[in-house]
Amino acid sequence: MSIVGLLCLLFALIATLLFVLYWLQRRELDSVGELSQQLQRIAIGGRLEGRVDLRTGKAELSALVTAINHLLTRASSAGEREGARASPKMFADLGDRIHEAVLVHRDVILYANRQFASFVGVDRVELVGRRLGDLVPPEYSELVNENIRRRLAGEETAERYEIEMVGLQGQVSRLEIASAVVEYENANALLITGVEIIPTQTDRALRLESAGEPSPHLLALNSLAEAIIATNADGHITYMNPAAEQLSGSVAQQVLGKTLEEVVSLVDETDRRLLSDPVRQALTSGAPVNLSRRALLVSRANGNERSIELSASPIRDEAKEVIGAVILLHDVTELRGLARQMSYQATHDALTGLVNRREFERRLEEATESGHRGDGQHVLCYLDLDRFKVVNDTSGHLAGDSMLREVAKLLRDAVRDSDMVARLGGDEFGMLLIGCPLEKARQIADDVCRAVGDYRFVWKDKIFNIGVSVGLVEISRESGGLEELLAAADSACYVAKKQGSGRVVVYSARDEALARHTGEIQWLQRLQGALKENRFQLYHQPIVPAYGQDGGGPAMEVLVRLQDEGGHEVPPAEFVRAAERYRLMGLVDRWVVQTTLAALGRGAIPVPSNRSVAINVSGQTLADVQFLEFVVECLDSTGVNPAQVCFEITETAVVANLDHARRFVGVLHGMGCQFALDDFGSGVGSFSNLKNLPMDYLKIDGSFMRNLDRDSVNQAMVTAMIKLARTLNFKVIAEQVEDDATLDTARRMGVDYVQGFAVGKPQLLSLAA
Repeated sequence: MSIVGLLCLLFALIATLLFVLYWLQRRELDSVGELSQQLQRIAIGGRLEGRVDLRTGKAELSALVTAINHLLTRASSAGEREGARASPKMFADLGDRIHEAVLVHRDVILYANRQFASFVGVDRVELVGRRLGDLVPPEYSELVNENIRRRLAGEETAERYEIEMVGLQGQVSRLEIASAVVEYENANALLITGVEIIPTQTDRALRLESAGEPSPHLLALNSLAEAIIATNADGHITYMNPAAEQLSGSVAQQVLGKTLEEVVSLVDETDRRLLSDPVRQALTSGAPVNLSRRALLVSRANGNERSIELSASPIRDEAKEVIGAVILLHDVTELRGLARQMSYQATHDALTGLVNRREFERRLEEATESGHRGDGQHVLCYLDLDRFKVVNDTSGHLAGDSMLREVAKLLRDAVRDSDMVARLGGDEFGMLLIGCPLEKARQIADDVCRAVGDYRFVWKDKIFNIGVSVGLVEISRESGGLEELLAAADSACYVAKKQGSGRVVVYSARDEALARHTGEIQWLQRLQGALKENRFQLYHQPIVPAYGQDGGGPAMEVLVRLQDEGGHEVPPAEFVRAAERYRLMGLVDRWVVQTTLAALGRGAIPVPSNRSVAINVSGQTLADVQFLEFVVECLDSTGVNPAQVCFEITETAVVANLDHARRFVGVLHGMGCQFALDDFGSGVGSFSNLKNLPMDYLKIDGSFMRNLDRDSVNQAMVTAMIKLARTLNFKVIAEQVEDDATLDTARRMGVDYVQGFAVGKPQLLSLAA
């Protein structure tokens, strides 16, 4: 017989011995002698070396021990002949074949089989390194620890004792423990076996005790923060802990004998559809049932509603028959509420409550796919407000924000319930008309123009009237992709705006070509004239250390402004949008870089030697392969120390031009220039592409700074960004810090630098030396 076979037989005999010991104690049978003779016949030729000493003091049991030790001797001899002893892996494989719980224990657990792990309710790997005394209720801990110590020391102690174990799901098992000293991995250890003697203790332990002192495991269940309910085999409630009373709005004594459905209703929180009874499912199938998504508990006692996660598991007796069920309920109301809030913020504009650009583009893509399949007619509308700048310039941004909120409400009221309205940015809006013929869409757009034209905005002592220009494009089988549709609707809107306020234009390729040609000539002439006549101006806004210590980093950000022929300032949003649309942004960025470096070189910009000046680079310019050489030439010709220059590039621009960005950042960073990732947070999903770029600063998008002192979601997002920045060794700049409350909160949260009206407004930069 091989060593594997002998060891298998050995484990089976040990388990049989323990069972016989238990049988003798409980049944007082007298058949040990016959069984001993059978074992002796199996173990012919062995010799007794005292490796297992149960100290029974009974002749019959001594015969059993003798037989088992014969097998141990033969196994050892076989192992020596084969040149190897039984490995721990072999021991583990054999231990898993035994139905009883098995442990090998010295100071801590060295091995546990699957059966023992099932009593605790954890993976057996998690048991290794822990003490058995730490896994039992406190009242059994001293008994277990002392017995293990005495057995390993060879001292007299009880051969068998009983303990209770409470699993993670509340199940209570009562075990009879026996132990023997064995050799394990070249040293003595204690082989501990456990036989479940009162499986029905689980059902009894979960009943509400009507009299007497509660048992320790019942006190433990009553102390849990999680709600636990137990039922009998008919689904009638036999126990409910205080947490379950609070969650269900019921009193335990009043619901005993009722079913779970009579106490609470379980519905889908999305459509209020009644969910199947998980208790009945668990009792019928004999398997655990989980309700972890969109489950809503409605109390029949008081009508309160709570979002929950629920797990119902069957309770079995020693014959493996289902005798009841235990239900664990976890209240996730606050968690789901926070998730909904974060999801809403990620898909909606914070100012107007409309869908934001990202969510609008996602749904537009769905509508485009539907149109390509021929599933229906849809129309995309692009809206641009007229005379919005007047409100901002005369009454300030608070007035402009208030007007945008009111216009958003007008737009929502003007469309059908099935349509979507979004704020795309600034004073631009989008509408997606689902299942709408083009003529009907034109009618809706006309209604929108009339509603906005009739609207009067009142701010203090001023009254403003505005308008809106609308561009339409039909989504059909012949339509292009997402970007083509947006570009077509934008072009149609541009044509409408040129025709006068309150106009609606349906996209036409011929109109687009004319508008593009006219617009290019107009803006090309204006921008070239501004460059030639030096009508661009540089402003600067300070960037200060959050804690007042001058530890390096950007000292300011340079901002560009344009003056028209009449000397009036053109807002950046207007000329930058036009420059990007007609591929002229590179000219502006080159002017800014060249002018800023020239001023730095001649000392016109007072920057401390350890600080730098931040310069924005647009995505369009980043894609220009010649721009890198232009920057290098400017640095050489002006003699500026590259360490005094920090380029700001947006996350979106980097992702759109990743190869050019890697070359641009890599070369200039190697020369000593610094880099900041601007508007971070507006495209977090793409950050996996950016983590390998040599960045120095992370500039949190200003939208997360709004109401930071009282917006818990923004606080959570900013905290996560700061933690990520620390991991990547970036320093953090908070922009658009507009008030003292936001400034204090940003400082407490750990940002390194702040920028915004709270520390300094943009000021004209004097370029004279």
